[in-house]
Amino acid sequence: MIFDFRLKVFYTVATKLSFTKAAAELFITQPAVTKHIRELEQQTGQRLFKRNGNSITLTNAGELLLQYAVKIFELYSALDSDLAQLNNTVGGVLRIGASTTIAQAILPKILALFKKAYPSVSFTFTEGNTDFISHQIIDEKLDIALVEGNSHFPQLTYSNFIKDELVLVARSGSKLAKLSEISPKQLLEIPLVKREQGSGTLEVIHKALSGVGINPKDLLVEARLENSTAIKQYLQYSDAAAFLSVQTITNELKYNELAIIDVKGLEIFRTFQFIHSQGNISNLIAMFKRFCNAHYNLK
Repeated sequence: MIFDFRLKVFYTVATKLSFTKAAAELFITQPAVTKHIRELEQQTGQRLFKRNGNSITLTNAGELLLQYAVKIFELYSALDSDLAQLNNTVGGVLRIGASTTIAQAILPKILALFKKAYPSVSFTFTEGNTDFISHQIIDEKLDIALVEGNSHFPQLTYSNFIKDELVLVARSGSKLAKLSEISPKQLLEIPLVKREQGSGTLEVIHKALSGVGINPKDLLVEARLENSTAIKQYLQYSDAAAFLSVQTITNELKYNELAIIDVKGLEIFRTFQFIHSQGNISNLIAMFKRFCNAHYNLK
């Protein structure tokens, strides 16, 4: 995708309303984010953010630029697809895999756009938890996959895709949802719905909880389910809570079906990653990685 990186930095800060979170998502330093925003403000001759202590909000100029940034990224994405179709000499079969959250919340749109851009490329798609998908790559049953979690197999090559945040949610209107914020110790009193063993999401959650002094073995587990869709449906009829990716609960938040409960001092971020076998990768695999990075749905 052809665009001024400063515009992407602005878009990320504007949607996150945080220089720190933008830096983490873009894999650059916070001073670099500040520098890009300052240069963009000089270029436009407008202040783009109001700074109030530790928080920021968009100015009128910032709101306007954000509206145009969304349109610009959509146009670049369309241009990229159209150019690919004009010179579409790529063919073959690609065996793609993804861990559960990515498979359900992120990849369907990307795969549809990929097929449109490269109709001569056929692909198969496999979904499973991170451990399962990783072993499918190792066993040469998949060519490339996107996974979550902190697992690292020496046989695989890892490269960053996007950042994701996990938040504690409960049914809107429930007693838990009315708490708004809890302490980490209060988590020990809340019935939780968790993912199955081998889940990359579960691994990331446990590591973060240990970092705030909570032993995952002490948690009150009401049920274990295999994917985010099942967990969300379970929560609709339960007084339990669950840690879910913000990528998976957009509609539930929009329609006030689920509510986020802040856990004081606890932030859970993870990086979705591409994985493939060690060594040289095919042009088809490299092209798919570039396509994913260019067409990820900016929200």
